[in-house]
Amino acid sequence: MAVILSQDQDFSEVAEEIRVIAQERSWWIKVASAYPLSPTTRNRRGINRTDWLPINRVMYDGCLDRRDYRPPR
Repeated sequence: MAVILSQDQDFSEVAEEIRVIAQERSWWIKVASAYPLSPTTRNRRGINRTDWLPINRVMYDGCLDRRDYRPPR
């Protein structure tokens, strides 16, 4: 299973590519996108071509990796 913590629709292409690779290799895979659902959120949907997994804002924020992985300049 792959869970993407994002609402960035650019990841829909990645989700489709993951499915193609899994099918070629006869792997079972489920791709889900988790997104915060609260009374204050405006975007109440996950990434296209994934199963949508609404979670509360506290859990969503707790899953985010805020490190900057870019090489130092």
